Amino acid sequence: MANKETENCEKFKTMIGGQALIEGIMMRGPEKDAIVIRGKDGLTVEVSPRKLNPPGSWKNWPFIRGVFNFFDAQIVGVKALLRSADLAPDEMQEEPSKFDKWLEKKLGSEAFQKAIVGIAVAMGLLLSIGLFFLLPMVIGGFFDKIITSTLLLNLVEGVIRMVIFMAYMILVSRMPDMKRVFSYHGAEHKTIRCYEARLPLTVENVRKMTRLHPRCGTSFLLVVMVISILVFSIASSALLAIFPGLETIRGTFGYRMLMIVFKLLLLPVVMGISYELLKWCGRSDNIATRIIRQPGIWVQHLTVFEPDDSMIEVAIAAITPVLPENPEEGKW
Repeated sequence: MANKETENCEKFKTMIGGQALIEGIMMRGPEKDAIVIRGKDGLTVEVSPRKLNPPGSWKNWPFIRGVFNFFDAQIVGVKALLRSADLAPDEMQEEPSKFDKWLEKKLGSEAFQKAIVGIAVAMGLLLSIGLFFLLPMVIGGFFDKIITSTLLLNLVEGVIRMVIFMAYMILVSRMPDMKRVFSYHGAEHKTIRCYEARLPLTVENVRKMTRLHPRCGTSFLLVVMVISILVFSIASSALLAIFPGLETIRGTFGYRMLMIVFKLLLLPVVMGISYELLKWCGRSDNIATRIIRQPGIWVQHLTVFEPDDSMIEVAIAAITPVLPENPEEGKW
């Protein structure tokens, strides 16, 4: 287990991040992405240039960049996950279904891959929005006749969202197949920690690092849920102030559907604010940022496991090709 000295040996903060895959890891650097998969014949390393927005692009504007970065991460992550499934050991691969074979035959290999990525991203987003936002909104809507305070109603909805999120994380962490993926997640974090400590990237050095990292995607999801309570409360109160007539239909099916659609439209705003908050917390180290980061660190105990040495070797092989020549160019 990492000691306090190891956890606090960060010399600088890097924007390099990663994702655990099937028997592998993807690392994303300032200019390159790398996928490393451990197969029966050893490690397979694939490096590709990142598609970066030109300097001054509106996609890099604060509060807007968080939305674009989120969708870009989803698309790149799904592609990497599908690629890892192709490169994983034979015993971990599934035989394509008749429908998959028919679709590939009709669309062609390249179009088939794009279709699969598009479907996977869409399904992932629908599942996340449906489970963590739509379902809590529907459940919370049944309290609108009892609770007249908009702030309290959104707080109840937020608590329901947190309960669903934690229950989901606990259930997923207990799945046997996910334990290895979460261990690779730990290898990714520990390797980035070692790089940020400016220590040589060796198995021995990486093994000593903590598996928890404040700039993890799990922390981002948690921040999104907390920020959603604040944004939904302010926006809902503003909507009722602008249209006071809505109070007369409170508790009806139409009112509930209106508030659900309204809040779903606010999700890009929530993501934009959450990204900027997480970015600030990643750059700064004070009492406020530590308090904000800590819940995400706690949740990582469910999604980040200790890796073995072979997983650390994969993580080192994945981060090495994406490291900038000048570490300053990759600072967070």
